[in-house]
Amino acid sequence: MNRAPQAEALRYRAFISYSHRDKAWAEWLHRGLETYRVPSRLVGQRTAAGVVPRRLAPVFRDRDELASSGDLGRQVNQALAQSANLIVICSPAAAASRWVGEEVLAFRRLGRDGRIFCLVVAGEPNAAGDNQAQECLPKALRLPLDGNGPPGAKDAEPVAADVRPGKDGKHNAKLKLVAGLLDLEFDQLRRRELQRRNRRLTALACLALLVMLVTSLLAIDAVIARHAAERRQKQAEALVDFMLGDLNDKLAQVQRLDIMEAVDDKAMDYFQSLPPTDITDEALQQRAKALEKIGSVRSDQGHLAAAMAAFQAAAQVAGPLADAAPDDPERQTSYAEILAFIGMTDWNLGDLDAAQRHFEEARNVLQRAQSHAAGDPELIFLLTSIDNNIGHVFEARGKLDQAEAEYRRMLVRCTALVAGRPPNAQWISQLGAAHNNLGKTALVRGDLAAALAEYAADDAIETGLSARDPKDNDQRENTVRVRATLGRTSMMVGNTPAGLLQMQQALDMATQLAKVDPSQTSFQQKVALYSSQLARFRRLTGDLPGASALVHQSLRIYSALTRQDPANADWQQGLAEARSEQAAQALAAGRDDLALGQVGAALKLLDPLLAKQPDDRATLLDTATARLQLAALTRDAPRARQLRERTLLLLQKVSSGRGDPRLLALQTDALLGMGRKDEATPVIGRLWASGYRDPALLSLLRHEQIDYPRNPQFEQRLASANQRRQP
Repeated sequence: MNRAPQAEALRYRAFISYSHRDKAWAEWLHRGLETYRVPSRLVGQRTAAGVVPRRLAPVFRDRDELASSGDLGRQVNQALAQSANLIVICSPAAAASRWVGEEVLAFRRLGRDGRIFCLVVAGEPNAAGDNQAQECLPKALRLPLDGNGPPGAKDAEPVAADVRPGKDGKHNAKLKLVAGLLDLEFDQLRRRELQRRNRRLTALACLALLVMLVTSLLAIDAVIARHAAERRQKQAEALVDFMLGDLNDKLAQVQRLDIMEAVDDKAMDYFQSLPPTDITDEALQQRAKALEKIGSVRSDQGHLAAAMAAFQAAAQVAGPLADAAPDDPERQTSYAEILAFIGMTDWNLGDLDAAQRHFEEARNVLQRAQSHAAGDPELIFLLTSIDNNIGHVFEARGKLDQAEAEYRRMLVRCTALVAGRPPNAQWISQLGAAHNNLGKTALVRGDLAAALAEYAADDAIETGLSARDPKDNDQRENTVRVRATLGRTSMMVGNTPAGLLQMQQALDMATQLAKVDPSQTSFQQKVALYSSQLARFRRLTGDLPGASALVHQSLRIYSALTRQDPANADWQQGLAEARSEQAAQALAAGRDDLALGQVGAALKLLDPLLAKQPDDRATLLDTATARLQLAALTRDAPRARQLRERTLLLLQKVSSGRGDPRLLALQTDALLGMGRKDEATPVIGRLWASGYRDPALLSLLRHEQIDYPRNPQFEQRLASANQRRQP
């Protein structure tokens, strides 16, 4: 390997060249190299790269774009000239990047070919044939220079570390690069690193055991020596703070989850062994907060039973503190937050009764605190969250009136919270959620004008927040969600141009998010869902080719997602919805056999889901739609009638939200399919009164020669609502 240039002439240990699509890898590598400490037994050795230093900093990572002229910027050229090594993050994006290629050429022209190293993060090196699109090595890196000119024609074999699955892994890949930069043997560096890591783990484990031992001894001494209890209690709490804070963080860094759990368990045992008497209020508050933290960690790990034990232990401490100081808002809110955590754990465990009880208890505590801190914005925000949670419990139970009352209370609080105060994105987003909740209950109740108005209000809020911070992908995802909801509702009221535009906007934004972070499955799922739903609208408006392309995209994404996690019910339902839409397209094209196969595949997914979640509205609607499709395709008339009767019974058994126009439209389809026009007539009347004009219903009624004029009163309501929303 070539000797490195003189250290005194250089400023940077290395220059990292990468495509902007590999920014996350560049940030990881930059942080890993600059924070890496060379094992002390290697520091000071002389190698071909110079004297081994204690640290590798500084490392240059360019954040600018390539100049429009096609030349590297002055700062980048200067940094390359002052860098002892070049590290290229290799991927198909890097191979296609002019920016990366120019940086490699500039460095090679300095005569430092031997100081170039690669980190392969995706694709294949030296790909050939059909795999050429997967080539990850930039052309300027693969081909040697002809003198000082452009690359020649012979393949090169650059030294590379590889983080792809089944290769080096992130830790070994980083060590390989470190070894190359310092001109050390990789095995030598790895052995030294392993020795250091083992020493660190041993020290941390010993420290954890020592802390647990000291804590236990302090607990025993506190019982024996009353006069020394307060002093020793403070020492114990400080040790526990260290165990749950710094020590847990250090153990997480070295992936010693077993010791972390042992530390948390020991802390739990310690807290539960101490009586709440003869201890200062400050120490008790500290204990409650620590127990709440333990519960949150366990909940994040999916250990719901252990999380519940921690939250309940925290409540046993925080409850008496709150009762003893009813005029202390901080104690009241701390106790209410713990009760809300218990309620959320009940919800996740499927116990709706317990969840509602704890949410309502939390609200009572907060309302008691309001008498002493009526204008406290954080207290008001907590109350809006409790309103939201209680509303969801009522909604899950089919009690839509009670749910709507909670959502209206939430809206009133949120409106007061954001009025006259500095902008707070979290509060404003909560206001949007309140409008969305009310839109959902209005739709299920059959009030389409109110639903559209609420969704439009949420859309305006989410769009404004996204414009304020365009880089906030979570907020952009909220905007995508409500835009799609608004598009579907626009189609329901017969505003086809607006519905198509809004659905297309939602799909375009979801596609952009998926490109920004392809690993984020929620973005991919939205692309698949909105592709399927837009395909339905395209089909119903006569664009069968456009609908076909969209549903194929949806099926491709959902198929990949369900292979990744077959137990994900949302993805299974989405796949079934896409198959049902493909069946409708096949039926429209006269391909009954294909349609029959897709409907059968959809029901194979939907029937088990409906059995597990009989009150889930989306699953019910999708199942009823697929069964009516199957009835339309069945040539056996008695069998077709039986399918329609069973579907009608399923729809009529719904205990709440029976005015949902989507349910009524499916009932109309079933009744007309059985020739029961007299029974369908009052249902059609309810749909007309609600203003429902979905293209599928209009097509069905035209086929049955049933008059269905526009509803001028409903259209006037929509126009008035639009005027009120104008700025």
